[in-house]
Amino acid sequence: MGLSELQIILKKYYGYGQFRPMQHEIVQAAISGKDVLVLMPTGGGKSICYQVPALYLPGITVVISPLIALMHDQVEALKRNGIAAAYLNSSQDWQEQAAIERQCASGQLKLLYVSPEKLLSDNFQFLLKQLQVSLFAVDEAHCISFWGHDFRLEYTQLSKIKEHFPDVPLMALTATADKLTRQDILQQLALRQPQVFVASFDRPNLSLTVLPAQDRIKRILEFLEERPFKAGIIYCLSRKACESVAARLQAAGYNAGFYHAALPHQQRMKTQQAFLNDDIQIVCATIAFGMGIDKSNVRWVIHYNLPKNIESYYQEIGRAGRDGLPADTLLFYSFADVMKQRSMLEDLPQQRRDLQEAKLERLQQYAEAHICRRKVLLAYFGEVQEENCGNCDVCRNPHQSFDGTVLAQKAFSAVARSKESLPVSLLIDVLRGSDTEEVRRKGLFRIKTYGAGRDVHPLDWRNYIQQLINTGLLDIAYDQHQKLRLNGASQEVLFGGKKVALYKADLNAVPKVKAKPKNEVAAGGELFERLRKLRKKLADEQGVPPYVIFSDKTLHEMAADCPVTEDSMLQVSGVGRVKMENYGHDFITEIMAFRKDQDEKGEKAKGETHLVTLDLLKTGLSPEGIAEKRSMQLMTVYSHIATLYLQGRLESLEKFISQAELEKIGDALYVHGIDSQLKPLFDSLEGKYPYHKIRLGIAYYQKNGL
Repeated sequence: MGLSELQIILKKYYGYGQFRPMQHEIVQAAISGKDVLVLMPTGGGKSICYQVPALYLPGITVVISPLIALMHDQVEALKRNGIAAAYLNSSQDWQEQAAIERQCASGQLKLLYVSPEKLLSDNFQFLLKQLQVSLFAVDEAHCISFWGHDFRLEYTQLSKIKEHFPDVPLMALTATADKLTRQDILQQLALRQPQVFVASFDRPNLSLTVLPAQDRIKRILEFLEERPFKAGIIYCLSRKACESVAARLQAAGYNAGFYHAALPHQQRMKTQQAFLNDDIQIVCATIAFGMGIDKSNVRWVIHYNLPKNIESYYQEIGRAGRDGLPADTLLFYSFADVMKQRSMLEDLPQQRRDLQEAKLERLQQYAEAHICRRKVLLAYFGEVQEENCGNCDVCRNPHQSFDGTVLAQKAFSAVARSKESLPVSLLIDVLRGSDTEEVRRKGLFRIKTYGAGRDVHPLDWRNYIQQLINTGLLDIAYDQHQKLRLNGASQEVLFGGKKVALYKADLNAVPKVKAKPKNEVAAGGELFERLRKLRKKLADEQGVPPYVIFSDKTLHEMAADCPVTEDSMLQVSGVGRVKMENYGHDFITEIMAFRKDQDEKGEKAKGETHLVTLDLLKTGLSPEGIAEKRSMQLMTVYSHIATLYLQGRLESLEKFISQAELEKIGDALYVHGIDSQLKPLFDSLEGKYPYHKIRLGIAYYQKNGL
């Protein structure tokens, strides 16, 4: 099976010309029948990894997801791409579920999303035995692990998938899992000789900033002033904070709502839907919000309070910039928030509490870091980045570094000579040569590096060791009472000549937020706004979120390239065959209208060539002859003709469309309206008139009236 076959599926249904890094290898593994674990950051394209195999393989793919709202959004998006998909969960009555089960049995569906509870029910298991299941995909797979940040008891039964269907490949996917959680996922799901794919967790489009928690509302208002009309989420620790922050923003003139678990279900859904539909700009919410949304144009995320761990923080900031365009994140940090989070762990079983306290401490280290914050995030997930990112507040306001290689070697040597049995506090005691009961009891005073760092203050040692952990030079075994472990990078420092830069703590330093340059606006700003309004209009008419039609990234590309033919529109990333048929012609019409307006202003829009077509028409060439002479599609020539007629450069369309055709098209326009989408017109005319004829008819009646 060659890449071209998969690319055909990718382009036809998703409008993408090529796979992102690692996606093709994952798809190949799945279609060859192998179990797979996929770790890929939010917005990295995990869904493609199982949806493309589902479309290629015979039978049906079953996707297990804990998030009802996400099931709905993903199925809706799949349908818009022309893919037969459905979901089964507790939000449906039995009649609706029965109808979907009949679709499965008759082979009408390619993808079925289910909750863990539904998957394991006896009735559904009986149904599955009757189906040709080609692949199981477990989304949010970290939920199965005790060590994961979002452990869910119902997920622990999913190991039965391999018991009941040993020959069906299983793909587990997650955006947030450290090394311990990854290993636990493999064991809990009983994956057989799995291929493990770990994509880079780097989201370079996300700007990272941490600020002290003083004057938060003032700082938020300053932040928003630089980002007018851009959608964002403010995460708060309490319900009261959600409501008070939203009230302050509303008083300042912002279109903001709030969302938390104490609100009635209907009110929560109304707020979420308003945000998805771009009817409100800002949502102030607890972590209950956002788990199931796939809104691609969230441009910023603010944490009003400290989250509970790095996994949660990374997942929440990952809701910004899913389309790959620049997005901003801001975390407010205070020690009071640390104490609040610790108090919330008091009722947990001791082992679970110890784990969560250790993870909270790692997030605290991130917030207090004097090194590149992206390095800290990536190191937590086992990824070492050598260069500073240049897109976080620390990189924008760098601290002075010094050569800390010798200090690092002393610490690593002590870890090695103690046979990797030391947590951070005990390592500091060994390095400082402290005479404590535990040091004496374990005989640690006998190792060669005992006291090798007694000239360094214990607070400085803690700072340096945290930096070594945060840059991936040391690991922590959370399942072994947070004992430190050496890794390949540690060995390079000890024996390979690798240098280590460390930073002295500057407790009085206050990071600054630098405004982005005003010219950081994507190409085609005015046209983009027109396309965005058209997208909103179409979305409201169809009752779907705007991003389901096209992402901001796709609209920016349209605005930059100004495609006015079907072929050129299909070259835009995110425009597949089905979306071209359903929406493409309306966006082409809007682009042409924009170009007409630009021409009337005496400005030449990018790529404007219809005047050349006019010159060739005057020589007597037919549209077909012009298309051949200019090596362009016939549709492009007719688009030029429509524009020329609207501009008054052509007096008549009689050479290109008959009066009878105009009358039939006029009848359809009378029913559907002059501003109707092209697809309903095409359908109502039973496909007897091609799109270029319909566009000529619209141009005629726009100029002359119905």
